[in-house]
Amino acid sequence: MAHILIIDDEIEVGRFLTHLLAEKGHQVTHGVSGSEFDQLVADQRFDLAFIDVRLPDRNGLDILRALRSAQPHCQSVIMTGYSTVKMAVEAIQIGASDFIEKPFVDITEIEKLAEQLIDTQLPSSHQEVLHIAKKLNCFIGNNPQMRQLFMLAYKFAQKNITVLIQGETGTGKEVLAHFIHEASKRAKEPFVGINCGAISESLLESELFGHTKGAFTGALKDRKGYFEVASKGTLFLDEVGEASASVQVKLLRVLETGEYMKVGSEITERTHTRLIAATHVDLHEAVKEKIFREDLLYRLDVIKLTIPPLRERKDDLPALIDFYFKQANVSLTFSQEAMSILCDYDWPGNVRELVNVLKRTIALADGEMTVIPPELLPEKLLRRPVAASLPLPAANFETYVQTWQQQLLEAWHSPEETKLDDIQQKIKQLEREAMKAFIMKSLKETLGNRKEASKRLGISTRQLRYLLNEKKK
Repeated sequence: MAHILIIDDEIEVGRFLTHLLAEKGHQVTHGVSGSEFDQLVADQRFDLAFIDVRLPDRNGLDILRALRSAQPHCQSVIMTGYSTVKMAVEAIQIGASDFIEKPFVDITEIEKLAEQLIDTQLPSSHQEVLHIAKKLNCFIGNNPQMRQLFMLAYKFAQKNITVLIQGETGTGKEVLAHFIHEASKRAKEPFVGINCGAISESLLESELFGHTKGAFTGALKDRKGYFEVASKGTLFLDEVGEASASVQVKLLRVLETGEYMKVGSEITERTHTRLIAATHVDLHEAVKEKIFREDLLYRLDVIKLTIPPLRERKDDLPALIDFYFKQANVSLTFSQEAMSILCDYDWPGNVRELVNVLKRTIALADGEMTVIPPELLPEKLLRRPVAASLPLPAANFETYVQTWQQQLLEAWHSPEETKLDDIQQKIKQLEREAMKAFIMKSLKETLGNRKEASKRLGISTRQLRYLLNEKKK
């Protein structure tokens, strides 16, 4: 038998939970305010507490902090309404064991949750997180940010809530989405992913919602969309910020009503898909620039999980490299000098860039060595003079081009050997900087009017947004 505390000013909710848990043989105490909580915690010890986030005299999060301080071994569950679900993130960070949404839908789930938290013999959440990560070949490491991120993902995975994953390109947003799916009650159902920025507007709409025969040229038969395929599972929308205005409207309708229409159809379909969206751009800034709908952002950004870039968790780099080599079934290690170079690099492409470097290393080693010297690392990591970075052209593009030309000619006339990879890097850098310079010049001349700037550059506004987001690094 456990001693359970309920703090909720709604008398009916308190009575319901008291009756539900008392029937299971537990001793239940109900308080309706922060002041009653203070008295109860001072007089009695509890094994589990259910705390509402909104009370007449105190914030539920403050009560949670006080409980953690007074009785640190007491498990806790925060009770939220839909409008306060975001507070659940902070509650978990403070130390809440879990959260439940009001009004209660599944009584069995409340009973199961209470028993799990009371029964200390069951595996901890931390163990479950590691188990799922191992099953998916997913590296978490010892970095505190990453560990907390996956703990939060695990907690929210089991709720039917939309999740927005924020992170730079290459940080592993789809990997985290897979983890959430696997940790959810939908794990046995389909996981479907699509990159909204890699597909044209017309095709994206058809891919998401499906189409009927004859809906457009080439539509030779009816086709299911991803919302139908993943109806009982999870749909992952990567780079959702790249979705067109038309697709955004339809996504909003699905999130609000669960309804959509196939392209070319007038029949309303229903879906029960759990949506996970991801983006490398700041959607709040996109809303300010009027390229993303505010009401859609409100629906997507119920729970936001932010993946830290690799440069902020370099402490895990050696372990991550070892993890990848083991997954690739190769017996390789980097020399101390080579590892120092790897740890000194900022990894702008994040884990994706690291994996590409490791694949290249495995290919170059070709089974002939086990310890990798610095010489096998890419030139960009070694920072050799020929591949040295050039001054940014923001101040004077003409000066930049002249400097670039001079350095290239010096390499041409130099009697020392020149690596073709170095020259290729210099050419690619010129391409990036030239594109950026002409884009910024056009935006300046049009006073920031992106539509007019796009017209001058001979590209679409969508392409301009992509270039500004992807090519600015």
